[in-house]
Amino acid sequence: MSESRPACTSAGGGIAARILARLAGCRSSTFIARFAANPAGKLALLLLALTLLAAFAGPFLAPQDPYDPAALDILDARLPPGSAAAAGGTYLLGSDEQGRDLLSAMVYGLRLSLLVAGAGTGLACLLGAALGLTAGYFGGRWERLVLALADLQLSFPALLIALALLALSGPGLAKVALALAASQWAYFARSARAAALVESGKDYMAAARLQGLSHARLLWRHLLPNCLPPLLVILPLQLAAAISLEATLSFLGLGAPATEPSLGRLIANGFAYLLSGQYWISLYPGLLLTLAVTAITLAADRLAAVLDPRRQEG
Repeated sequence: MSESRPACTSAGGGIAARILARLAGCRSSTFIARFAANPAGKLALLLLALTLLAAFAGPFLAPQDPYDPAALDILDARLPPGSAAAAGGTYLLGSDEQGRDLLSAMVYGLRLSLLVAGAGTGLACLLGAALGLTAGYFGGRWERLVLALADLQLSFPALLIALALLALSGPGLAKVALALAASQWAYFARSARAAALVESGKDYMAAARLQGLSHARLLWRHLLPNCLPPLLVILPLQLAAAISLEATLSFLGLGAPATEPSLGRLIANGFAYLLSGQYWISLYPGLLLTLAVTAITLAADRLAAVLDPRRQEG
């Protein structure tokens, strides 16, 4: 019944690639080719691939498990890049104040940051999309209530909301993810509502209503698929914002525990040593955090161009 884009047959790629390709009205291979059709797209793919490789394959290749206290030696604390470890091997990027291999700690911390931020952003997307779609579809008092709550949430900085929630509930990775979701859902709700208002007035929705379909079927089988493109565009942008917010919370001591540091905690660990010349403890985790946020932001910008039918530059 949907008439927004032609159906297509996937030609490889994962589930996410096939979903995006279908929304773009093309094959998976064609979608990737369009995504990487200009230098910005190629750079986005390269940085995103490096970030994901470091996060999810890096821990299997890391020379040390930084979460294992038995693998740490306090005598190796704050060694500069290229130093030899007491137990053998080389600290390519140096070590931190607890004697952890900084390279190993960074790839483990990147994975933790992505998982926590991804969980929070995913929960925010589910909650915001559900509220926004139903608000745009049903209208009336429900729509006014959702908009009022969204406006209230957006009137406060995301960091302030997260800090207030964590101050009430205490630190913890699951609580950080919930705090991220609570500070982000309004962006998805407003985007979903705007898309639902546009799509609800189209002919395919009128035809579906004439068939006597239930509200649930109209919402999730007809309205939702055609409201996905704007949600998928802001999803990576909010993920990048969530990574930065999680790093800020961890830097302040409200995120990951000291025994399992994320990138924000690693930056905080080396902050006190910056003026003493031991720059690497904070510098390299900060550079990796910048790389991850930049990669996701560039990918979001290119995704918006590919999914927008009015932009044909490739």
